[in-house]
Amino acid sequence: MPEGDCTKHRTAHPTRARDTVSEAEVEALVRGICFKTGPPRTIGVELEWLVHEPDLPHLPVPAARLEAAYAALRALPLHSSVTVEPGGQLELSSLPAASLTECISAMQADLAVVRDALHPHRLTLSGVGADPWRPPSRILREPRYDALESCLDRGGPAGRRMMCSTASVQICLDAGYEEPGPLGYARRWRLAHLLGPVLVAAFANSPLQDGRPTGWRSTRQAVWAGIEPGRSGAPPLDGEPRETWTRHALDAPVMCVKREPGEGPWSVPEGMSFRAWARAGASRRPTEEDLVYHLTTLFPPVRPRGHLELRMVDAQPGEDGWIVPLAVTSALFDDPEAAETAYRAVKPLAERYGPADSPAAPHNPLWLDAARHGPADAELREAAVLCFAAAVDALPRLGAGPSVRDAVAAYAARYVAQGRCPADDLLDALRDDPTLHDTPGNTPGKDVRR
Repeated sequence: MPEGDCTKHRTAHPTRARDTVSEAEVEALVRGICFKTGPPRTIGVELEWLVHEPDLPHLPVPAARLEAAYAALRALPLHSSVTVEPGGQLELSSLPAASLTECISAMQADLAVVRDALHPHRLTLSGVGADPWRPPSRILREPRYDALESCLDRGGPAGRRMMCSTASVQICLDAGYEEPGPLGYARRWRLAHLLGPVLVAAFANSPLQDGRPTGWRSTRQAVWAGIEPGRSGAPPLDGEPRETWTRHALDAPVMCVKREPGEGPWSVPEGMSFRAWARAGASRRPTEEDLVYHLTTLFPPVRPRGHLELRMVDAQPGEDGWIVPLAVTSALFDDPEAAETAYRAVKPLAERYGPADSPAAPHNPLWLDAARHGPADAELREAAVLCFAAAVDALPRLGAGPSVRDAVAAYAARYVAQGRCPADDLLDALRDDPTLHDTPGNTPGKDVRR
């Protein structure tokens, strides 16, 4: 997927990018770049949106029209970077911000400019985790996406839906201190994986596919769970984070081997891990540039890129719905008191997360229950209530203004306390509209419980 710029991340050293690397060098490189420790100071957000004509979300938009609109957007003086997902979804990625307030203000300003620029093209943005109406259709024809599609197609239809029909709120936070404690990187890594299903449940906003209920509150999360674990799964939660991530990244399958322009399609090996590539030295040995690229083809729910990239939240309804998950997550990670409360609240969920030999997130029962039931799951609801209360208390200490604090408190009262999420609003609207089907439809991708 296109890589955002929401927080600083390391790229290959220009003098070494094309030098081949051994297995030992690869391990050292991954270990050195996955967690950049220090005081948590910056925050970023990446917002993905579905794009359609106003009041006609079920109709596809011609690729040429989307391309013209996006060309106009790229010419705008925005703080955020603009990228396009394979199915035409629009992504805005913020720069690293020194505070939650700064991050929100910059993104709100950019979104206002983007919406105004889309208006002459008769296009609008919708915040929903998975396209409720349109089948997946890829508009980007680039070697990377040709290879990604070929690779993911081997596992079934979930890959194309992930590429072309999903949208999220991705939250980027500094890794944290090297030392132990509530703001230490090891604790924050563990918190992210146990809090992740609480965030999935609380912000689930994708219960429909092809105009019908799927049986999931977050169809988007179910789609991700339908992708093979080597690409979409997390490493084992137990163990030292740098070691477990390094091992996971090297043992993950290589999506593709890049070729220079004019050399033909990128090759898509089957069943070859990056470790095996580094050991075997096939037709060509991997380079540091290949390694950095390989890391961008892994899509776990929490991705360490020097900072932590939390990827489990559905895109949210309304112009500013994204602010609530951003504010809640920021408070629960960057305020020491709230971080400790959140960790105690989610610690009991570790039993449902499973031991080291159980399926990794998002494929394990805890994450699947969060996607299927949302906060109707009693244990997830209880954890969410405690976490939202801690976030509401912490936001003034982070300098959040009244509008942000009020939005979080209102969301907690409307949804979390009632065991509801935005997906329930969509299902209610479907039941109330006699022109729409009200019967279960296709499951997303495949039965992820198998």
